Amino acid sequence: MSGFFIIKPGVFVTVSLIISIDAMGGDYGPDSTVPASLDCLRNNLELQLILVGNEQILAPLLEQALVEFKGRLSIQHASQCVAMDESPAKALKNKKDSSMRVAINLVREGKADACVSAGNTGALMATARFVLKMIPGIDRPAIMSSMPSVFGHTHVLDLGANVDSSAESLFQFAVMGAEVVKALENITEPKVGLLNIGEEETKGNEQVKAAAKLLENSDLNYIGYVEGNSLNAGDEKVDLIVCDGFVGNIALKSIEGAAKMITSVMKESFGQNPLTKLAALISYPVLKAIKNRIDPRLHNGASFLGLKGLVIKSHGGADALAFKTAIQVAEVEVEKNVIQKISEQVELALSRREST
Repeated sequence: MSGFFIIKPGVFVTVSLIISIDAMGGDYGPDSTVPASLDCLRNNLELQLILVGNEQILAPLLEQALVEFKGRLSIQHASQCVAMDESPAKALKNKKDSSMRVAINLVREGKADACVSAGNTGALMATARFVLKMIPGIDRPAIMSSMPSVFGHTHVLDLGANVDSSAESLFQFAVMGAEVVKALENITEPKVGLLNIGEEETKGNEQVKAAAKLLENSDLNYIGYVEGNSLNAGDEKVDLIVCDGFVGNIALKSIEGAAKMITSVMKESFGQNPLTKLAALISYPVLKAIKNRIDPRLHNGASFLGLKGLVIKSHGGADALAFKTAIQVAEVEVEKNVIQKISEQVELALSRREST
C-alpha cells in the first residue's frame, strides 16, 4: 500500500513509503526493533516495512503480525549480523550478507525508500557510503540529530562522522542540515548557527572562521557564531547548529550524560524518606513532563546526510520507544523527499558560488 498526493481533481501521484529495518542491529536486536516496527505500522496505514535479519528468529516473532499487516510487512532473510564492537573495515569486507548490509542494499535497489538501523555506527556509515555513494558536490557525510532545548529542540550536525572538518565541509553540512530542518519542522528559513567558543568574530580556529565567511555569503539564514549553551538554553532560538564531528559527538554524549544524572539524582532525592516520597507523588505530573522533555528516547534517530540514499541511525541501546522514534524520523524524511531536496540545494549552492 502506498500513499498519494492529489495534484488536481482526478489526478493522483503515488508516493512510496517503504522502510527497511535492520532487525538484528543494536544492543537488543529484535526485542526492540520488532515491537517498534509493529507500533509504527499501527500508527501509519501507508507505511510498509521490510524487517531484515535471521528468518528463523524473526518468523516466530512476526507470525501473527504478518497476517495482521499482510501486504505491509515482510521478512528479508540475512544470514549474518554485525557486532556492536566490530571493525567497520571487517564488517564491510566480511559481512556482505549482514542484516545491516542487506537493509542498505534494499535502498540502493529501489526496493526501500529508507533504512533504519541501531547497529554499529562506524560499520553502518562505512557500509552506507560504500553501497549508496555520495551526493555529487558533497565531500563527506555527516550525522545529524536533535537535542532537547528550552525552545523544544535544536538540530545539530556533525555528531561524529568526521573527527576534523574543513570550512568547505562545514558549509556543506549547513546546506544539507537546513534542508532536513525545513522538512522535519516545516520551517521556511531555519536559523543556522556555527558552534564556536565565543560569539565574537575574533574567536575560533581557522576552519570555523573560514566557514563563517562562506555561510555569510550564502543564501542560508545564518545568524553567526553560537556558544555551547545554545545547544540547550541559548538566549535565542537556533534551529540548526553546525560543528565538526569531534566537538558534536562530545557535546551529544555530555548532554545525554547530564540528562541521566538529573534523572538519577531526582529519583534518589525523592526516595529518601516518606516525606520526600509524598512530595514526589504530589509533583508527579511536573516530574513526568520534565522527564518527557529531556528523555533522549524521544530525540532518537540521526540522519546520515550526504548519501544518495536515506539512512537513519538509532542509538545502539535503543528500547522499543526509542527505535520507534527513529523509524518515525525516516517516515518524515521519505515523505518530504529530503534526499532530492538536499541534492538540489547542494547543486544550487555550488553553482552560485562558482558564478561569484
